[in-house]
Amino acid sequence: MTAWTTRADMVARLRRRWDTGELLAGYAEGKPLLPIDIPLRGPSARDIAADLGAAREWARSWRELDSETLRLDYHTVGGRLIGTNELPRRVWIEDWDRLWSLLGVAGKVRRFVALLEQTRAVSPALADWALERPLQALDLAEVWDKILATVLWIDTAAGTNRYLRQIDIPGVDTKFIEQHQRILARLLDRHLSPERIDTAYPTSDFAARYGFRRKPQYVRFRWLDPSSRTAGFAELTVRLDEFVSRPPDADTVVVVENEVTYLALPEIPRTLAIFGGGYALSRLDALTWLGERRIRYWGDIDTHGFAILDRLRASHPHTESVLMDRATLLAHEGQWVSEPTPISTPLHHLTDPESDLYHDLLQDTFGPAVRLEQERIRYSAVVAALRT
Repeated sequence: MTAWTTRADMVARLRRRWDTGELLAGYAEGKPLLPIDIPLRGPSARDIAADLGAAREWARSWRELDSETLRLDYHTVGGRLIGTNELPRRVWIEDWDRLWSLLGVAGKVRRFVALLEQTRAVSPALADWALERPLQALDLAEVWDKILATVLWIDTAAGTNRYLRQIDIPGVDTKFIEQHQRILARLLDRHLSPERIDTAYPTSDFAARYGFRRKPQYVRFRWLDPSSRTAGFAELTVRLDEFVSRPPDADTVVVVENEVTYLALPEIPRTLAIFGGGYALSRLDALTWLGERRIRYWGDIDTHGFAILDRLRASHPHTESVLMDRATLLAHEGQWVSEPTPISTPLHHLTDPESDLYHDLLQDTFGPAVRLEQERIRYSAVVAALRT
């Protein structure tokens, strides 16, 4: 009996089709419903002989639906021994209203149709998107008017050197933009003309892709020469775009990754220290005046440290590494720790000794995932190396 098709089984099968979005999209486009037929598995002659009451109750449950919300086909089951019985064999749903009634989604359907009409009035391209993904659009119905208004506002005002914070729509703020950034990006890619989208930036870089001002990048630096100052300050954090056009009067620039190490660097004449910030040091690519300075990079002796060195040297080939050699590693064996997530990326801008050490780390030549963090190196070795 558990194998007999129930109304819940039928609804579950229809629900799977609803979940594809094809039914809702077809209705919204004004298409007639192609009759949906679902075969029913009911009692066999043996089942009827074993439990006639259960078989009759199953048939009654389906006959109650016949003509009310659907149409049934019947077939004859039984024969000479138990008599013949007309039992439902197939169910047909032949119009949209009956289908929505069975699924209990009539309210959702009305809501989507209203949403689609609202969208068509202002942006046919976005209406096409909603038809392609009707259930996703329906999930956004509560905020759809704000999303639509945001797309239209950006179409009108983006490219005017504004920040996202300057979007001026009731109920829309930067938190709303962040929360719905992914869907806004998809809709903007549909709605905006191609020249309004800077495809050099991914959708995750929302501001740059759609013509807004990006949050400025900053560089933190300090003078190691006690006689040098910038505007009277020994240490400053400045905007990158301003630092590009105001090169410091230094002969050497030392880039380090660890903050405490950066603060504790020894005094060195005509030398500037920059706090690197890991892979974020790619912002130093813009400092073209570094090409006229001696650059010394000091990072951890581990796979990521060499990857960062490789990245810096790709834009500034004359970069020298400091304290990132085999001798330094072996001299501090008691300070080794384990690198949590080593990488194995091919690095093309290392010197031969650096490349050999990098591959030894990859091969666990010294032990599993060996790492020597720069703050664990003896300070006397730091002073000797940097003052060379």
